[in-house]
Amino acid sequence: MTTHPAARPVRTTPEGLLWEPSERWVRGRKGDVTVVDSRHPVLVWEPHLPVPQYAFPREDVRMDLLRPAEHPPTGTHTGSQIFYDLHASDEPVMNAAWTFPADDLAGHIAFEWFRRWDSGLDHWYEEEEEIFVHPRDPHKRVDALVSSRHVQVGIAGTLVADTVSPVLLFETSLPTRYYIPRDDVRLDLFEPTDHRTACPYKGRARYWTWRGEGDVPRNVLWSYPDPLPAVAVVRELFAFYNEAVDITVDGQGLERPVTPFTANLTT
Repeated sequence: MTTHPAARPVRTTPEGLLWEPSERWVRGRKGDVTVVDSRHPVLVWEPHLPVPQYAFPREDVRMDLLRPAEHPPTGTHTGSQIFYDLHASDEPVMNAAWTFPADDLAGHIAFEWFRRWDSGLDHWYEEEEEIFVHPRDPHKRVDALVSSRHVQVGIAGTLVADTVSPVLLFETSLPTRYYIPRDDVRLDLFEPTDHRTACPYKGRARYWTWRGEGDVPRNVLWSYPDPLPAVAVVRELFAFYNEAVDITVDGQGLERPVTPFTANLTT
């Protein structure tokens, strides 16, 4: 009989940081330079952030490329005091890395990922798969399931989508998203925009905006032309923000949820 090691519990520091070891091989690059190459990273959750970040043992980081920050943002990252500028190319990256004050994480270096697009490394990899925006949370699930539910979407009184072959995407802490085949969406009522986003669980998305009347946020419709393998079934299907449209499932209207995305939806 095969035995498995006990799950490693999430640990808490006096500063309020949560952390746990990871068994993933993680690498980070700036241009062609590998700055981080670690088989012993730890995942860290700061109290004010809902997503994790990685910290790495110093011996797995090119410390020769890090210099004490010229203008450290002291006090950010849960009271961190020590920051580094990254000199891996002609243009240094200011405050690209730091150390947490927690004794439990002494000897580890963390890097910026998502606060500003120009604040960190260019590419991150778990094993051989590139990851985006932030590390994936091992305690969060994203499942995309083919369904036969009858899904209808309305905007300002107009039926813009009607399907009996959606894909339902279930993501921890977010409302179910309904992905709809192209032929079942009135794309003639929308126009593409140059807005793009990246998701560590799904990939890179492109967006469309409503062309008609009504108080409708921009970029209300999106699609993943080349999703990550785990959700490949949503490829080139279309989804709407439940927060901004009227969705009916099997004849029952859904309430518009309030989510972290609500505040970012602008008309």
